[in-house]
Amino acid sequence: MTEREKMISGEFYDAGDKELRELRKNARRLTRLFNNTTEEEGSTKKEILKELLGGFQGRLTVELPFACDYGVNIHMGKDVFINFDCVILDCAPVNIGDNVLIAPNVRLYTATHPIEPNLRKEGVEYAKPINIGNNVWIGGGVIITPGVTIGDNSVIGAGSVVTKDIPSNVVAVGNPCRVIKSVTE
Repeated sequence: MTEREKMISGEFYDAGDKELRELRKNARRLTRLFNNTTEEEGSTKKEILKELLGGFQGRLTVELPFACDYGVNIHMGKDVFINFDCVILDCAPVNIGDNVLIAPNVRLYTATHPIEPNLRKEGVEYAKPINIGNNVWIGGGVIITPGVTIGDNSVIGAGSVVTKDIPSNVVAVGNPCRVIKSVTE
């Protein structure tokens, strides 16, 4: 099994692996090109995102600046809006549904490290996927940690740190993020 396969499957992997270094280097190149575009270069931006990301459907708006680890592990549905200064560490898959709004300064972190210090000293890491359902609104400054799923139609309040799954049809806020009400209330 390659280090990339280990990374995607949630096993310990060596981030210093040559293939992974090259993938990150390509993502840095593409995000630099993307972040240096102007307002008039909409078609250029779209072409760069097509090369950078694992896939998206329909309309996608990504405001500058944008950063990610690999890009190829990010998959988005239709009509996704990502506001200024989003960072996605996509060592594991990041799946974003349809009609998702992501406010400024949002962080999606799939990468994590062993708690055991000797393993950390060895330099291995692992990753857990993040899944965001359809019709989700993620408020400004939210941090979503490895392995989290956010259900359809939910709202995550600004400044929240999401460490556990959030069900569908709720408003959740805080650090740690917790459900405070149904979206129908």
